[in-house]
This record gives sequence, structure tokens and C-alpha cells, in this order.
Amino acid sequence: MFRNLTLILLASTAVSACTLAPKYERPVLPVAQTWSTPKAEPAGQVTAADLDWRQVLVDPRLQGVVDLALKQNRDLRVAVLNIEKARATYGVQRANLFPAIDGALSGNRSRTPAGVSQTGQAIETETYSATIGFTAYELDLFGRVRSLNQQALQSFFATEETARSTRISLIAETANAWLTLAADQDRLALARNTLAAREESLALTRRQVDGGVGSLLDLRNAETLAESARSDIATYTAQVAQDRNALVLLAGGEVPAELLPSGQVETAKILADLPAGLPSDVLARRPDVLSAEHSLQGANANIGAARAAFFPRISLTGSTGATSGDLNDLFKNGTGSWSFTPQISLPIFAGGANVAGLDSAKASRDIAVATYEKTVQTAFREVSDALSVRQTVSDRLAAQERLVAAAADSERLSRQRRDAGVDSALTLLDSQRTLYSAQQGLITARLDRATNLVTLYKTLGGGAPAR
Repeated sequence: MFRNLTLILLASTAVSACTLAPKYERPVLPVAQTWSTPKAEPAGQVTAADLDWRQVLVDPRLQGVVDLALKQNRDLRVAVLNIEKARATYGVQRANLFPAIDGALSGNRSRTPAGVSQTGQAIETETYSATIGFTAYELDLFGRVRSLNQQALQSFFATEETARSTRISLIAETANAWLTLAADQDRLALARNTLAAREESLALTRRQVDGGVGSLLDLRNAETLAESARSDIATYTAQVAQDRNALVLLAGGEVPAELLPSGQVETAKILADLPAGLPSDVLARRPDVLSAEHSLQGANANIGAARAAFFPRISLTGSTGATSGDLNDLFKNGTGSWSFTPQISLPIFAGGANVAGLDSAKASRDIAVATYEKTVQTAFREVSDALSVRQTVSDRLAAQERLVAAAADSERLSRQRRDAGVDSALTLLDSQRTLYSAQQGLITARLDRATNLVTLYKTLGGGAPAR
């Protein structure tokens, strides 16, 4: 009988091979075939998605901080654990494709008193049994279980892609936090140097006023600029501390001093030549887009499960073993026993529940389609925005450098004219104010250029394997 039972199980598993889920077709990407940028991007076979993050973030100190974040960051750790959870959930669902075979050994002893016994004498009985079998195994003729299994599998894949997206975002956030710290260190150093120069100018103006050759207005203007620089020092000191705290949070622990930047954001080594490729190649490989597509495939599989609810469900229960009234005789000849109980459940009236379930599954699929398309469109915009900035940030940076050079020369000439008595101190103060503002703008432009490259790498799905 055990051989027959095994054959029944194999046959029932073999016939459960089809599903009623509609054939999946990837939606057409609802975006243009070229990036929406001021100038056309050259098309190439290689994209930033083919580059490892170490090929892009070249600075050794920055690489060290990113390494720490990838090992210690709690958000990434949660994302990885979610993968394990999704894998286990899929394993539980997949187990329903196969019968659960259990073995049981039981014994029973009972006594019937003489007063209720048909023979008028007390009767003692004992029964022992050993069985192996399966209970309520669904014969998946219409693919309900397989559709649910497919949905669980796609959910697992979606979780994997979400974790990869979290990883790429963490790399970009860590790099941007490191660059921001470097820029704020530059701003703090600039504010300190500016304060020293303004205090020197203030001292000179105060001496002139005390000597009767300067005006009180010039003195007050010089005091205003000095105190403004002093306020900036306090602001940037706090900002640098906050930047370090943000970096520690992203890294998941203290960052060694040798890995911290020392200002000079313009010296950060980040690959500038990031190939964009074609939208159809890049967007279909971004982890968030892949995650949305797996969710869509899971919703598509759910339609198969909902359709299967309209058809009969066949379940099998069977066992084989031995039964004896004496434990010592349990496995002797003549004690064999078996049972086989097929059951069919035919939906006749469910109050519209099955129809509503199918409508809900189709609506969920349509929602997943819209979500996928919106994810693609959002990705297209993010890449186009980053490319547009990259195409113009170099011009902006060059203009800002020329502005600083011109402002510095203007400040030098104004100082000479004031010392020669040609211009008042007010003209020099205006030149100093202009130079300070231009220098701050240059730091911002350098930071924007560096963070744009990091953002572009992220939006292009940096490090994503080919699919």
C-alpha cells in the first residue's frame, strides 16, 4: 500500500502543472527614448549601472566611510533581514505544492464496566497503531496553489530589489554627507579667515576715528561686517558638528578621524565621466523599477488564484500502517491497515465572494501597472534632472571662479585706493562683502558639482547587475 500511496502522490503532483493566471507582458516604458536634457546625451553600450561604486567614488577616505556604512548601517541591515523574511515566507508557501507526510504512533487502552457491557462482564481493550500518511493535500488542477506560490516568489524578488535600492541609496547618502561635511569645513575656514581680515580692517578704522580722520559710519559698517563673520563662524561650527553626527548615523558607528574630510571639497575624487546610456536600458535595470515590476508580476499571479476559486478543489487524505491489539504484534503479518479519502469541494453559491475576489485581484494588478509606470516616469525625471545639472554645472563653476577672481581683484584695488585716500572705507567694505559672498558661492558650486555626480550615479542605478 505504501508503494501505491507514493504513486498517487507523484501522479497528483504531476497533473498540477497549469495556472489560470493571464500571460505576463511587461508594460511599455511610458517615457521618451532619449533623456530630457538641454543637450543630447551620447548613446553607448556601457552605463553607470555597470560601474562598481569604488570606480566612481575614488577618494580612499570616502571609500572607507562607505565601507563602514555598508557593514554597520541599521537601515541596510533591516533591508537585508527583510530579504531573509521574504525568503522564508516563500518557502512556507512553496511547501504547499507538496504533500506534508507525517508519521504517527499511538496507543489506546479502555475499560467498559460490567454494568454497561453487553456481556455483563467488564471488558478491557487496548489498541496500538503506527501510520504514515498525508492529510488534505490539495490536488492543484487549476493552479491555485501554484499561483499563490508565484506571488510569494515575486514578493521575495521585489524585497531583494528593494534591499539593493536601499544599498545604492545608502552609498549615495553617505557620499553626499561626507562631501557636505567637507564643504561646511571650507565655509568655516573661510569665515574664520574673513573674520581675521575684517577685525584687522576694523582696528584700522577705529584708529582712524580716534585720530579724527575717519567717520563713525565707516566704523559701524566695519563692526557690522566683523560681527557678521563672527556669527557665520558660530553657525558653521554647529553645522560641521551636525554633519559629523549625520555621517556617524549613516556609518552606523564612529568614523575614524583619518577617514573624515579636511575641507577642500574641490579635491574630492569622484568619477566625472558617467555614461548615461539609453532610457530603455537604464530604467529597466534600476532596483526600484525592478521591484515594482516584480510586484506587478505577483499581482498578475494573484489573478490566477482568484480565477481558480471558481473551480472545484480536490483534496486527498491517505495513510498506511499497522494496527494491533497488542503492542508486541504491531508489525507482524496481518496487522496492515490503510485508508484513502479523496474529497471534492464544488463552489455553488458564495454570495458573490469569488467574483469580488477576482475583481479585487484585477484591480490590484491595474494598480500595480500604474505604480510601475509611475516608478519608471519618476526614474526618468530623476536621471534627466541629474544629467541637466551635470551639463551646466561646469559652466556655473567656471563662472563662479571668475567671479571670485574679479571680486578679489576688486577688493585689492579698493584697499589700495582707500590707503591712498582716493576712496572711502565704505567702498572697501562693499568689496569685501562681495568677495566673501562670491567665495561662499564658489564653495556651494563645488559641492553641487560633486553631489551631482553622486546623485547621477544613484539615479542611473549604479552598480546594478545586468538583467
